[in-house]
Amino acid sequence: MKKENIEKLFAVLSADNPEPKTELTYSSTFTLLVAVVLSAQATDIGVNKATPALFKAADTPAKMAALGEAKIRDLVKTIGLYRTKAKNVARLSEILFAEHDSIVPNNREDLEALPGVGRKTANVVLNEAFGEPTIAVDTHIFRVSNRTGLAKGKTPVEVEKKLLKAVPDQWKRYAHHWLLLHGRYICKARKPDCQVCGVADLCSFKGKA
Repeated sequence: MKKENIEKLFAVLSADNPEPKTELTYSSTFTLLVAVVLSAQATDIGVNKATPALFKAADTPAKMAALGEAKIRDLVKTIGLYRTKAKNVARLSEILFAEHDSIVPNNREDLEALPGVGRKTANVVLNEAFGEPTIAVDTHIFRVSNRTGLAKGKTPVEVEKKLLKAVPDQWKRYAHHWLLLHGRYICKARKPDCQVCGVADLCSFKGKA
């Protein structure tokens, strides 16, 4: 996609939602981290149904570690891969309490060292909690980037690297959210709503309706 079209694309997306936020429900950097870990291969809606009870029981690393894996598992069992996720949440809480004074790290290296935290999760936390201009490439952003021609790549990391080069600095802070929400509600996987898409004229998708 040409540079001028990229500028137009983000200008349109930002006009509808100037300062977008994650749709995950959280009240602190720690609860954000836990929610994002739980959201892997799951929907935000599904996670938001489970986390109120979880966070009522434990909203700090110390409380979550004390709650224990078994009780965490019971509270998140409606979420896919809940057994592994419960184990990771319990362990990362223990590590945050013991090694980081219960403070979620604001750097990629320490975040990715936590159980259940990969590059995408770290990017979400760095962007949402700390305002870093990171772009977490999930299935929606991967699809939109390839479909529109904004940043084509065969892997999420390849797309991420191309996005960081292609997206102008002024748009990077919220680029992740704009692209994700566009993919979730407009540029959907099976049948994109091209007729109501505000950036359809900038898109290179050959199957445009």
